[in-house]
Amino acid sequence: MSPVALPYQTTAVLYGAKDLRIEDRTLWPPQAGQAQVAVLATGLCGSDLHYYLHGRNGDFAVQAPLVLGHEASGVVTAVGPGVKGLVVGQRVAIEAGIMCNKCDYCLSGRYNLCKEMRFCSSAKTFPHADGTLQTFMNHPAHVLHPLPEKCSFEQAALAEPLSVLLHAARRAQLSKGQTVLVFGVGAIGLLACSVAHSMGAARVVAIDINQARLDFAKTNGFAEDTFCLPLTDKAKTTDEQLRRAKESIQTALQKFDEPDGFDLIFECTGAEPCIQMSIHAAISGGKVMLIGMGSRNVMLPLSTAALREVDIQGSFRYANTYPAALALLASGKLKNVDALITHRFSLAQTAQAFSLLARGKDEAGKMVLKVMIGPNP
Repeated sequence: MSPVALPYQTTAVLYGAKDLRIEDRTLWPPQAGQAQVAVLATGLCGSDLHYYLHGRNGDFAVQAPLVLGHEASGVVTAVGPGVKGLVVGQRVAIEAGIMCNKCDYCLSGRYNLCKEMRFCSSAKTFPHADGTLQTFMNHPAHVLHPLPEKCSFEQAALAEPLSVLLHAARRAQLSKGQTVLVFGVGAIGLLACSVAHSMGAARVVAIDINQARLDFAKTNGFAEDTFCLPLTDKAKTTDEQLRRAKESIQTALQKFDEPDGFDLIFECTGAEPCIQMSIHAAISGGKVMLIGMGSRNVMLPLSTAALREVDIQGSFRYANTYPAALALLASGKLKNVDALITHRFSLAQTAQAFSLLARGKDEAGKMVLKVMIGPNP
């Protein structure tokens, strides 16, 4: 017997580069193990923007119409058979990754590396799993996380990017009293600063090429000090590029009065020169945590890392972080975290929201950091 359809819902569907359409789709009841969530806040991120602008994100091209969005929260409106621990009316954050829960990675607690992972709004797997830019979403109940009382829907949407930094900090074993340098102060870099502060870092500083973003970071207490990298012509040779990277970071370290470097580097840009600088920026025995996704192949000063025992670590998404992220957001320990949300749009205005995110500034000249999509009025 065919299931009975519920009323239509509104979705923002990407068909290709800059081809985003607002459509009505049939809303089906949740299946066994699922809950239905009315999505009330979705934050747009860099991967969403890549899909919107280019119809792809790196190697992953959109092969069929795809609903974007994966930083989200909402209210449970229905529960499917077998669901326990969730009730209608409950406020939840939506963890977008759906792991297999059977492989060695999942069973060992590293489900972010699950080979069968289906991530909502990603074109990596086919058929694609739709994301959160829709008025309602059916989603596995075990990756829906109840919100603390003092956590708003918009704050809960920040739990996804915050989870990226919590996972990276855990891998790097960030501890109280360490000094931290952050490359890049977009939303991810600013959250890196916040996480470092929340874990008791003795000093947090930031580097970027955008003075306005650095001013924002310092004014709002994300970083104690900042350094703006001067824009230069592209180096003609690899040797010249490596030499420039070393000289540039030495200038920054002198400005920070940290000639020996920092205990931990959060590299949030993915830009090759910044990755190269990160190795020179770390203290002997320090760590470089690679978070930003950008350059696919990078020439590194590996001898410098080896001789100074600088550990270079990768970090991919997150695992078992959502409860901690939500608790941290509700605690008030992340100073001025709400200031990251600079612009808000309705679901029907999603294309305009992406265009603004791509420009980086609104018509009044205000900087764009995190754009939040809410439901239609």
